[in-house]
Amino acid sequence: MMDVSGVGFPSKVPWKKMSAEELENQYCPSRWVVRLGAEEALRTYSQIGIEATTRARATRKSLLHVPYGDGEGEKVDIYFPDESSEALPFFLFFHGGYWQSGRTSGKWCVQDTGSSVVAKLPPAVTSVCLCSKDESAFMVHPLTAQGVAVVIVAYGIAPKGTLDHMVDQVTRSVAFVQKRYPSNKGIYLCGHSAGAHLAAMMLLADWTKHGVTPNLRGFFLVSGVFDLEPIVYTSQNVALQLTLEDAQRNSPQLKVAQAQPVDPTCRVLVVVGQFDSPEFHRQSWEFYQTLCQGEWKASFEELHDVDHFEIVENLTQKDNVLTQIILKTIFQ
Repeated sequence: MMDVSGVGFPSKVPWKKMSAEELENQYCPSRWVVRLGAEEALRTYSQIGIEATTRARATRKSLLHVPYGDGEGEKVDIYFPDESSEALPFFLFFHGGYWQSGRTSGKWCVQDTGSSVVAKLPPAVTSVCLCSKDESAFMVHPLTAQGVAVVIVAYGIAPKGTLDHMVDQVTRSVAFVQKRYPSNKGIYLCGHSAGAHLAAMMLLADWTKHGVTPNLRGFFLVSGVFDLEPIVYTSQNVALQLTLEDAQRNSPQLKVAQAQPVDPTCRVLVVVGQFDSPEFHRQSWEFYQTLCQGEWKASFEELHDVDHFEIVENLTQKDNVLTQIILKTIFQ
């Protein structure tokens, strides 16, 4: 095993003392699921997302595949309450999937060559993509039933898209919603896993070049990664191709304490599941602490008895704890 601290990192950061194998394990959420096997957990997550999206498209008033830019995949699905107007709260969701296509958690094996980590996909394993707006309308029914418009955002995942480009796309998607619905009663951003990272990057966005300041009233950062440096040394980086500089530039953990909230009343909720890995717990807790060091109105929740996937699957349920937290934040 290679100790990644051997690459010259400071040893005070826990992950930097992990072997390559353990670091890989920490950043493979499906390996921490206790209710199901890893493969079954991924299939269940995908199936629930597909079913929720199919139902939402069949039963809710919607605008599907609306372009927010000229690029391939730069589209949103917008779902409306029955009694709709432009003066609605808008909830934007950014899906997870480690910023990439067909590379789900637990799909990679790692080989330690002694000097570097080489990640390879086992030839017998087929990829399952959990990375599409077309499978991510989990929360549409519970939120639209209470008068919230829901926007599911697509972005250009790797290997086609770079992380810098994804951040730019998500920024433009938020600006697009504000421009299209200027009378909104607040824009609330929610991301899961890699999507939580992209949502968190909106805390740092420079809106001046987009010609609009969105009415951001709340962030829900669910089981996210906020310091990307560890990702550089896992197999997730095979498609992403992040350099250390890329990771640091796109790590809100390193920058958010110095950023000034556009609206000091904007709430930022950092959420993690009980059965997320210790590294996901550390990332969420440390990001919450960093928010508190700044002037952000932050809170932290560990949700009992849920894993990395269940925490989002349960958003299909109106009585779910996180669903209720979201609604209370919007309508407080």
